[in-house]
Amino acid sequence: MAFVPGEVVAAADPRIVLEGQWGQQPGIATTVNSGSRISFTFNGERVQALFDVDGLTVPPHLWISLDDGEPRLYVVDQPVIELAAERGQHKVEIVVKDVNEHANRWNPPFGCAVVFAGLVLDQDTRLRLSGRPGGPRLEFYGDSITQGVRSLSAHPESDGADGSKSYAYLTARALGASAYQVGFGRQGIIKPGNGEVPPGTESFGWNYAGSRAERVEQPDLVVLNLGVNDDTLTAAQYGDYLRRVRAEYGDSKIVALSPFSGKYADEIEAAVKLVGDQGIRYVGTEGWITEDDCTDRVHPSVEGHAKIAARLVEELKADLGR
Repeated sequence: MAFVPGEVVAAADPRIVLEGQWGQQPGIATTVNSGSRISFTFNGERVQALFDVDGLTVPPHLWISLDDGEPRLYVVDQPVIELAAERGQHKVEIVVKDVNEHANRWNPPFGCAVVFAGLVLDQDTRLRLSGRPGGPRLEFYGDSITQGVRSLSAHPESDGADGSKSYAYLTARALGASAYQVGFGRQGIIKPGNGEVPPGTESFGWNYAGSRAERVEQPDLVVLNLGVNDDTLTAAQYGDYLRRVRAEYGDSKIVALSPFSGKYADEIEAAVKLVGDQGIRYVGTEGWITEDDCTDRVHPSVEGHAKIAARLVEELKADLGR
């Protein structure tokens, strides 16, 4: 049976749950971060998910699962993805597998981004109101490792990357948390990232250029994993970054991780002591993984990310009162 258009549902409709860092504009929601999610529930047989792909030079990758089934990969080079099932109630989850780190994803118009334009329901399909995410609210800020770059393989483009395999994504899921997963390849505290992304001190608090990251409420916990890409980094510079995060989130607990390679661990630990904030603590990650847990001796493999997540979950339980 052919799809017969019915109700048109905007991206900001409360029946659609957006998780992660999304910039909202009239009619659309945009994310440049792997690991962001869209979920909704419908009664019926068919629904179309709409995406604005105009001007994109590299298509983003999505995982889409229906009723908790095996995710299916979609390369978003067309504006419509049609989803169909037997008549009944169905849950759809869309996870951003990868927004390519090398294409412009900071300064609109983007070379790569997920620009969600809402849904079109079949004439006999109805969208149901879904519950908002429960549990603690976490935010992760990092580089290509947090993004999930080269987690699947050493392939340098989206084929090798998967934000849903990142330690950040796995940690949030294990803790039953809703999460903002913000990772930019090559980015450091004071070093710009790929894709025209500014340094961590400048990008924090923004979805992308011109779009402030507005929060309905502050996160319970913020996890920082930046610094390994910096050519030089002092305790004072990292301390400035910590103060920048604290200025945005006055009540949140903040955990500063050392890079998994151990680079600048002493400087980061010293910065935490220098700032002297009881709500900020340092966690050394030495020994959590080795080069054998990486696809290219630097970026963790799927198994490497799982090892990091297992250690981090245990570390964060006390911060969350568990």
